[in-house]
Amino acid sequence: MTQSQTQNGSSSQKKLHLIGIGVGHSIAPLMHNYICKTLDKPWTFVATEAPTIEAAMDIMTAPDFAGAVVTMPYKKSVMSHLDGLDPLAVKLGACNNVYIRPDGKLQGTNTDWRGIKGCLLAASDKGVGKPAMIVGAGGASRAAVYALAVELQSPVLYVVNRDVQEVEDLVTDTQALLSSPDSGEPVCKIIHIQSVEQAKDLPAPHYIVCCVPDSVPNTPSEKMAIKIFDYYLANTKERGVFLDMCFKPRITRKIKLAKAHGWQIVEGTEIIGHQIQEQYRVWISPESDAEVISPQLASDAWVTLRKAAGESTGINFEVDELVIE
Repeated sequence: MTQSQTQNGSSSQKKLHLIGIGVGHSIAPLMHNYICKTLDKPWTFVATEAPTIEAAMDIMTAPDFAGAVVTMPYKKSVMSHLDGLDPLAVKLGACNNVYIRPDGKLQGTNTDWRGIKGCLLAASDKGVGKPAMIVGAGGASRAAVYALAVELQSPVLYVVNRDVQEVEDLVTDTQALLSSPDSGEPVCKIIHIQSVEQAKDLPAPHYIVCCVPDSVPNTPSEKMAIKIFDYYLANTKERGVFLDMCFKPRITRKIKLAKAHGWQIVEGTEIIGHQIQEQYRVWISPESDAEVISPQLASDAWVTLRKAAGESTGINFEVDELVIE
């Protein structure tokens, strides 16, 4: 557990951090620093490399710490190092946001699901109550499960993933999350799709969320996952929405494939903007439901975010199209 902060996060000359590995390409600082300036907060948002979880905790226990966005690979490992966790972070088994409580202790929460839900609904509300699919079963997939199954009421979630054990862990970790609090009965079923033939016997998803890095498939299981993904893209009569949480590169191989098949695509950079209201609420006013980000500020922040995304050399580079074997 951490030592208590000596001052509340609203004090002057503080830093907000994006903490992880390989965060140097982040477009978030420009948007966050615009927000801090508009709110007249003497805070600076910086992308900070942390090679170990211990290094990450050193950042979060420093006197100038005001709050953090925690990214890969620390969304799970950070949880045991904090003083407390919000209930949903516990249920999801992942924490992507750390804030300072009024008593100076470090508290963890999860706002990733808000980004996923916001992106999908902004693109289309036609997928509410329909089957959905998740590519990947790692840490980020937990937030996708919650957003799709609980918030968007998908009765069934298909998971496409190269590793069987990861899917089994995902099912175990989300079992309580996907059960009715009244009856205990499951409100959503997770199905691990392992072949195209299996996919053919299941209703098509409307929302597809990708939770893995952009890479060329090499192993047989990776190639099969792409085949299943491509099958649904090509054979779904009513094209849906594909959200790729990866945004390095900004236009991933899977985005290219989905776009070629006529799906509506949502870039992963958009997830950042849909989380700002909750992020700043807990950073500035964690004990209240106060609206910290006004609609006008949110709109202006989106402009700043999208401009940064369009101009970033760190995420705007070309990759080859996927070859379906």
